[in-house]
Amino acid sequence: MIHKIGITIEARMGSSRLPGKTLKLLAGKPMLERIIERLKRVKLADQIIVATTTSPDDLPIVDLAKKLGVGYYQGDEEDVLDRVLQAAKKYGIDIIVETCGDCPVIDPQLLDLEIATFLNNDYDYVGCHLKKTWPIGIDAKLFTTRTLEQVAVKTNAPADRENVSLYIYEHPDEFKIHNIEATGRRNRPDMRLVVDHQADFDLIEIIFKKMQKINNEFDYSDLLNLFENNPELININKDVINIAVAGRENNEN
Repeated sequence: MIHKIGITIEARMGSSRLPGKTLKLLAGKPMLERIIERLKRVKLADQIIVATTTSPDDLPIVDLAKKLGVGYYQGDEEDVLDRVLQAAKKYGIDIIVETCGDCPVIDPQLLDLEIATFLNNDYDYVGCHLKKTWPIGIDAKLFTTRTLEQVAVKTNAPADRENVSLYIYEHPDEFKIHNIEATGRRNRPDMRLVVDHQADFDLIEIIFKKMQKINNEFDYSDLLNLFENNPELININKDVINIAVAGRENNEN
């Protein structure tokens, strides 16, 4: 069976911790553009869709999506689940590869591994985050549009609506869940590669400036080399507390 695979990017300007981070210039380009450049290198995906909001503040995000030739959908600011679901429906997506607009070093090779794992097995959900082995910020979460439609009917809990796939991976009794674990030198959960705070952005900016001198299309292996050769990098954002599930108390999920 042929599936249409779409990468959704949840993106808006209204970040409480780092306002405007989505379009903040990162080595000369908006952070979202950097993300899209990397996602265009994912070989097994058919479509990229920016899932943004109807807020006038987010119109520049729509403009950037148009400029870069990717899809976009404008939906509810708080109900991110519905926003992603409607974005997938707009473009006829069968399998959703869920990403966020705060992961500028997301790894195309890892996403291809996740997609291949999903396609070659009978899973409802594939991720890399259920056991902390990979750095936060380089992976995606995979599920079908049909599964998300089922979830949309099942729950109206604020945490579930704000965190698109939360209900799926928190209910292994209802869904077949698979987590891909990093092994060997790739097992580096201490590396924080997501942008929530200024310290995170500072680290990512240093990464881009260093990597552009070596390889513009750097991957996770290149990042590992960089951190192993520059161990002080880990300290730049080591004090940032991760709040992974919006709408809940701080946790490690």
